[in-house]
Amino acid sequence: MQAQAALELTEITQSKPVETAAIRRQLAKRLADVICIPESQLAPQERHMAGDVLVELLREADIELREGVAKRLVMLNEAPRTILVILAKDDLRVARHVLEKSRSLTDSDLIQIARKVPMEHRQVLAQRRNITDSVVDVLVEFLEEDVVETVLMNKTAQFSETALQRILRMSRNHHRYVELLLLRDELRPSHGLTMFWWAEPKERRKILKRFSIARTVLQDSCADLYPMAAQNGWSDSSVRKALQFIERRQRNRAAIDRSQYEGLEAALEAAEAGGLTREITQEISYMAGVKPATGAQILTDQSGEAIAILCKAPGLKREFVSKMWRALKRPTVDENGNEHPDLTRIIAVYDEISTDKAQTVLRYWNWSLTSSLNADVLRHIKDGVIPREEDYGAAAITAALVFGYKPTPTV
Repeated sequence: MQAQAALELTEITQSKPVETAAIRRQLAKRLADVICIPESQLAPQERHMAGDVLVELLREADIELREGVAKRLVMLNEAPRTILVILAKDDLRVARHVLEKSRSLTDSDLIQIARKVPMEHRQVLAQRRNITDSVVDVLVEFLEEDVVETVLMNKTAQFSETALQRILRMSRNHHRYVELLLLRDELRPSHGLTMFWWAEPKERRKILKRFSIARTVLQDSCADLYPMAAQNGWSDSSVRKALQFIERRQRNRAAIDRSQYEGLEAALEAAEAGGLTREITQEISYMAGVKPATGAQILTDQSGEAIAILCKAPGLKREFVSKMWRALKRPTVDENGNEHPDLTRIIAVYDEISTDKAQTVLRYWNWSLTSSLNADVLRHIKDGVIPREEDYGAAAITAALVFGYKPTPTV
């Protein structure tokens, strides 16, 4: 019997020609079939060889074929990553399947992809389930509003402190971030009580409700350290600032004794009668147990919720909210003679929060805004630069974000 001759690749057959695209589709399908064979039935070397051939085939394939291969491979746990990375950078119609669903891509792959694709691809990647903080860091790094909003809405995404700080800074001029950040479990008191200063009234009340807590455990655990620090003459400034934050008593008795006013109430009544001068502002701040820089930040707060905290924390009666409002020359009645809506809103904040929780907020603001104000931090604020937490601490970041905040003018 005569042996059959081997097929020559250059042989010209006499049969009816087959469309080139159809052959390409069939070959791609066969190669994809090989790649999809279970691991127990195919050597990894052969799988990768099939993948290498498929990669070359796809370079000149039409979009329908590339999308079909993408759909086929994304559900595999052991799909060749080289093909997946190429497909993830393809037209969004193709890439979407890989970016959203592929289980074979590593964080390293996703980071590489995120850095080399257009914004629309990153937005799809931001919707991916269980993306890790290292991938989120890269997505946020581009400062693309739609991408950041998408990843913030992704309940399964993980956020690092780096990403949260970057978004927090952006939130000063992008209010939507404030709303979305408040939905994240990762948000810390330092984030929320910093963001308070540029949040809208609705979000401010949410921040106060979430982060205004009693400090009972802190106070009980540190109670015996006060007499020890006093005996040492309060020589350690860091210890003094920390214990001042934890302390139960809000009003500063020493400042009250030194003041020309009989007390905090008398100073406020003087301000109501004659206006809030710089001198009275400093007196009120000291007697309320905060630094003048903190007092000035609160009393110049246009929305006003911080003023309710300043009144509630030192135990001022409800009527002093209106007195403070008048001292600031803000309207107490509307055109119909009714209580002004802004004052009504501020009094409601005063009523909603307890004295001990208001003290927590006020003391945190005072600590975070003033405890780190050294020459270096002040220079950062002047230059509009946010200091690094590892170099200056969380309080320095808060001070730079708040004191460096310049609201966008309303037209």
